[in-house]
Amino acid sequence: MRLVIQRVHRASVTVDGQVVGSIDHGLLVLVGIRPSDRPTDLDFLVDKTINLRIFADAEGKMNLSVQDVKGGILVVSQFTLYGDCRKGRRPSFIAAAGPEQAQPLYDQFVLRLKESGLRVETGIFAADMKVELVNDGPVTLLIDSPEKDIR
Repeated sequence: MRLVIQRVHRASVTVDGQVVGSIDHGLLVLVGIRPSDRPTDLDFLVDKTINLRIFADAEGKMNLSVQDVKGGILVVSQFTLYGDCRKGRRPSFIAAAGPEQAQPLYDQFVLRLKESGLRVETGIFAADMKVELVNDGPVTLLIDSPEKDIR
């Protein structure tokens, strides 16, 4: 799994003209899933998401997590995170899992985040979404689940 985590002042997702998810201060998390991803990847990624120390403490150092600042998390599925642009001019998405495999993992990721007690909002899986955000910093990080032997 691949996450793009952005520290935001606010973020929202709109589908068909309706806001379906929004947060104030917190994290926007874009989630990409590949065919080799398994539920065991969730432990690592949920822990990283809620405990990553990227918010400023009283001295202005990145020392606090989204839990520490009681921020929100907006989670958006994004298969294009596994787009391959190395050949030609049109990206290939063969490295991204299909929706039948990706949606259960995405749903589990969201559920596990909600179990942390934080406010978690989402987009709509596989919908055409409009994502708006005010990036804070900007701070944007990529997190991949650990590589595994899939013999």
